[in-house]
Amino acid sequence: MEVETFGIEDKKVDKQLYDYQQEDIKKIFKVIDEHPEHYNLLYQLPTGGGKTVIFSQMVREYIQRTQKKVLILTHRIELCKQTSTMLTDFGVRNKIINSKVKELPDQEDYMCFVAMVETLNNRLNDEKLEMEDIGMVIIDEAHYNSFRKLFKFFEKCFILGVTATPLSSNIKLPMKDNYRELIVGDSIASLIEKGFLAKANTYSYNVGLTSLKVGMNGDYTVKSSEELYTNYSMQEKLLNAYYDKSKGKKTLIFNNGINTSIEVYETFKNAGLPIRHLDNTTGKQDRKEILKWFKHTPGAIVTSVSILTTGFDEPTVETIILNRATKSLTLYFQMIGRGSRILPGKSEFSVLDLGNNLSRFGEWSAPVDWRQIFRAPDFYFENLLSDEEIEREFKYEMPPEIREKFANTEDVDFDVEAAYDKVIKQGLRSKAVLEWSMEQHVKMCVENSEDVFDARLLIKELKDDISSRIKQYSYCISKSTQNYRDWLEEDYSRKLRLAINKEF
Repeated sequence: MEVETFGIEDKKVDKQLYDYQQEDIKKIFKVIDEHPEHYNLLYQLPTGGGKTVIFSQMVREYIQRTQKKVLILTHRIELCKQTSTMLTDFGVRNKIINSKVKELPDQEDYMCFVAMVETLNNRLNDEKLEMEDIGMVIIDEAHYNSFRKLFKFFEKCFILGVTATPLSSNIKLPMKDNYRELIVGDSIASLIEKGFLAKANTYSYNVGLTSLKVGMNGDYTVKSSEELYTNYSMQEKLLNAYYDKSKGKKTLIFNNGINTSIEVYETFKNAGLPIRHLDNTTGKQDRKEILKWFKHTPGAIVTSVSILTTGFDEPTVETIILNRATKSLTLYFQMIGRGSRILPGKSEFSVLDLGNNLSRFGEWSAPVDWRQIFRAPDFYFENLLSDEEIEREFKYEMPPEIREKFANTEDVDFDVEAAYDKVIKQGLRSKAVLEWSMEQHVKMCVENSEDVFDARLLIKELKDDISSRIKQYSYCISKSTQNYRDWLEEDYSRKLRLAINKEF
């Protein structure tokens, strides 16, 4: 029997917490009991693990135990509303401090407040409101740095940061500078095994990223991403990947740049596919209407720019397409996490990676040493593979539908590095590698054609294979500028056409 506490009512939903959630609440309260104030604790739990449920239960218990007030900080209005609704379901009376709230004459009526960071910061700096008797501050999505400026107002409180990825969004401001310790929750693999998260089936498509530039924030610039991802061949690659692995499935496409997303929208629309575009300039009403359409339309596709990475829950999503590269581990987990909600009949989802992200970060459900990352983020960043290293490791595999067109040829593989080693040992010119490669391509086209016209059509099917071989060759001779590779590719294709003409 619960003792009546001001601000706490009967729960509106009969929500039982899972064992792992209750276990983590115990761990957090143990730290609170040892350090009731002047202490900053960070708690990690994967997207979809139910952190809002956990801290709603925690707020309820904290108020009952201490009779002190709780403030929850979020950085997005959607998260504010979701959190407030969940708290109400848990019987915690709460008030949202948004842009309409200028003062708090009724703060005595509440034991819990949910606030937007910017709004609260403005009010506190203007000295428009003073928050009294706050014992605990909970920071949702704590890896964002916008929260740091509020710490000075709550120095005497117990601060609990909650995040799926305890890695700061700014590499120059590590989280260990603001939090004393980290509690790590259940892993993604464990939550999949227990049936709380869907399993990701990941498909990678090799993309040349060496033209991308890294900006001040440590991630790829929008400008260089737009140049790469809006071009025709990348749009074609994306559409083919969709047809290959996601046709008819409800799909979310993440891009780095509004122009890319609009281009994707046009490409898919012209193909007669049901698609809508969303970005941070989309009006509130339109956004609401698009998300409603997405929810209720089987096989619907939404292409967006970063906007749906947090605070968006749509369990019916069947495929996530990463039509971008990122160096942000947080963003990688957030994007894929949008497909991981389970439903009756949904225990798996697909991830199509067109940004070499899987090679950079590893499988979404692979073990991550969050404590090590929290303690030494610099070490983590230094050990990330560069795009060139990733591309060097990539081995082209001919897709089955293209392989069928070369059915009369026994072996279609060609090891560029092995050929280059042979060339060096024999003291030949390095170009001999490309000549050997071409001999094989000529043989493949001739063996699988009736006439010269058939053979010429087959050259087009070899475009990706040629591109991959040229790239490997350019690494071998340490001359890997994009212009040089483009020239080599054109030259190779021209010579291949001439060689085939001679065969007939």
